[in-house]
Amino acid sequence: MPRAETAGVEATPRTRLRWWTELPLILLVYACYSAGRLLARGDVSHAVDHGLAILDIEKALFLNAEHPLNRLFTREPWIGVPADFWYASLHYLVTPVLLVWLFRSRTVHYRAARTWLMTSTFIGLIGFTLLPTCPPRLLDASHGFVDTMAQYSSYGWWGGEASAPRGMGGMTNQYAAMPSLHVGWALWCGVILWRYGGTRLAKVAAIAYPLITTIVVMGTANHYFLDAVAGAAVMGVGLLLAPYVMRTADRARSRFGARLATAATAATAGRGSRDTVVVVGPDDRVPAGSGTPVPVGSGDTSSSIVSGGCQTSAGERIPRQRESRFGSGAEPSASPQDAGDGAPTPAR
Repeated sequence: MPRAETAGVEATPRTRLRWWTELPLILLVYACYSAGRLLARGDVSHAVDHGLAILDIEKALFLNAEHPLNRLFTREPWIGVPADFWYASLHYLVTPVLLVWLFRSRTVHYRAARTWLMTSTFIGLIGFTLLPTCPPRLLDASHGFVDTMAQYSSYGWWGGEASAPRGMGGMTNQYAAMPSLHVGWALWCGVILWRYGGTRLAKVAAIAYPLITTIVVMGTANHYFLDAVAGAAVMGVGLLLAPYVMRTADRARSRFGARLATAATAATAGRGSRDTVVVVGPDDRVPAGSGTPVPVGSGDTSSSIVSGGCQTSAGERIPRQRESRFGSGAEPSASPQDAGDGAPTPAR
């Protein structure tokens, strides 16, 4: 796999991701995936035709891994039973655990990895819709396949209808076999473990998990070999499309954020225009929304008197200040009678 910087699937998120936004998003995508599987129930006859066509293609290519693996799993319970547990559970456990681990420990890589997984899942859903396929275990017995999950159902919670819990087979689409997202998701997990695991054990698991999953889906007769190949191809396409999906999401978020900011600014400006008082002169003020100045202190006999930069109450005098002989409303004329200390000013 190319490095992320080359592939363009890794980018530092512009805003910090929060678990309370990520969790609903992942649940929504998985709900769409599950609902899509149910809604994409194709005609059974077409699904069988597609399954037989895949078998014919594999025979033409001399590919026949399903039959020997299925016979081995059917004959050896110590292999078949663990394989059924593997198929019924790890698909729904390992992938979420790795997503949580990335979110907590490899935050800078999380968004790209999550977008890759989700994009590939939606592509797989398109495949389920356009190409409903009967898995090997549902073909006529003459084709030589045995449903190991039905054979070993007494060992686990599943019944004879895929990996659904016993009695809940009607809640799944058994003809959603092409592509195999069991293999696709396992491949995603392998890439994540290989790149970010950091230990030798993680690298071993990165190779073993998708490889064993591919063997399990064929040995349990749930998928053809070409289903597994299609699952890997879907993940490759999702990897290529993930950067475009992220850029589109960033542009949509920027536009939405800009509209919100504009609306908030307009609302703030509207509130300010109603509450602001505009001062137009030393003695006038204009209430917002009015074009008529209102004299400051008009009709208000209790307003303060400002003199010499000092604010005093009505009727209060500043010490050593003389009253004007012209009255309180007139400016005193310049007079050389007082120099400020009571002594007459000498004549010039």
